[in-house]
Amino acid sequence: MLVSIAFQRCFEDGMNKNVAEILARIQQLEEDLEAELQRRRHALQADFENRRVHFEQAVLAQQRRFKTGFWRYVAEAELRHLACIPFIYGLIVPMLLLDLALTVYQWLCFPLFRIQKVRRSECWVYDRAHLAYLNALEKLNCAYCSYGNGLAAYFTEIASRTEQYWCPIKHARRLLHAHDRYAYFVDYGDAENFRLELQNLREKLQATQDKQDIGLGKGSTDSPVEPGNDSGSK
Repeated sequence: MLVSIAFQRCFEDGMNKNVAEILARIQQLEEDLEAELQRRRHALQADFENRRVHFEQAVLAQQRRFKTGFWRYVAEAELRHLACIPFIYGLIVPMLLLDLALTVYQWLCFPLFRIQKVRRSECWVYDRAHLAYLNALEKLNCAYCSYGNGLAAYFTEIASRTEQYWCPIKHARRLLHAHDRYAYFVDYGDAENFRLELQNLREKLQATQDKQDIGLGKGSTDSPVEPGNDSGSK
């Protein structure tokens, strides 16, 4: 979520009232959107249990009617798509190296900053394998895309916590995709309040207790954990 409830509560006291109201409206819209998406999932008879998706047998049978077989899928592949395969899957090596580097970085540095490590389980979601209308190759492609986008989320969350700790200053220009914490950073050019707000933002970051507070979970009820002792990290 762009604005998590707990994270907003940490900062709203010292924030410009108009900004706080706008962020509150954004949060409400996101909650409305999630409610609508949940309604759609129920309409498709998709049940969630222990991170697994279960469909009714009638729904699975209907999905299989739209499945394209593996060999037919390969035979009908366009040449322009086949030409991209080495470049798409060739990225797996740098992605794995980036994943390793990020993990080592946060495991070494975040305890020194006294901030909570990012939980990998909240960044990666692999649920498309349960869709009966996808063949094996399509499921592999979906898993690969899920890994790439999960890695991007992992990178963004680690980088945003680092930025909040060291340089929480807004830019003079508008960002295309600002991370969740950016709205709470110090205004560009506000030299008078920077040092005070820097310390405040560090304290708020260090006080973060669970994944709902960090904007990764939606409606999580996990019990709090101490910063730097996240047993869910890998």
